[in-house]
Amino acid sequence: MKLLRFLSVLLLLTSCGAFVDYDYEKGTDFTQYKTYNYFTDMKSGFNQLDEKRLIRVLDAKLKAMGFEKSDTPSFSIDIQSAQIDANSNSNIGVGVGGTGRNVGGGISIGIPVGGNRTIYEINIEFVDDSKNGVFWQAITTISNIGNTPEKREQSFVKLIEKVFSKYPPKN
Repeated sequence: MKLLRFLSVLLLLTSCGAFVDYDYEKGTDFTQYKTYNYFTDMKSGFNQLDEKRLIRVLDAKLKAMGFEKSDTPSFSIDIQSAQIDANSNSNIGVGVGGTGRNVGGGISIGIPVGGNRTIYEINIEFVDDSKNGVFWQAITTISNIGNTPEKREQSFVKLIEKVFSKYPPKN
C-alpha cells in the first residue's frame, strides 16, 4: 500500500513539470559551436515582454555554458511557440435520486472545477547555416507562466534549466 501511495505522489509531482523532447543530428560535433545569435526575423509567438524575458534567460544560460553572443555566429537560434487552450477535465457530479416501491429515478449534473488553462508549446532550434539545417532541437511545454513579471521570469528560468539539462547530447 505504501508503494502505491509513493507512486501516486511521484506521478503527481512529475506530471506538473515541463516535458522536454530532444532531437539532434547524429554525428554532430557540438564542440565546434562556440558563438550564437538569434534569427533576425524570429517569430517566437510570445508577446514582446515574454520574448525579452525568455531571450534574457536563454542568454544567461548560454553564457554560463561557455557560449558567446556574436554578430558572426557559428549557429543561429530560432524560437517558435504555439498557444493551446486546454479545457479543464475536472468535474464534480451532483446527483439527486429517489427510490421506493419499485420506482427509481435520478438526475446528475457535472459541474466543471477550475478554468481553462493556456499551454505554450515551445520549440527551440539550433541552426547551422553553413550545413543548411537544424542540428539540435528541444520541444517543451509550459502551462503556468505566472501572473507577475517576477513569476514569469522564474518560470522561464526553470524551463530553460530543464531544456539544457541534457545539452550537449551524449552521442
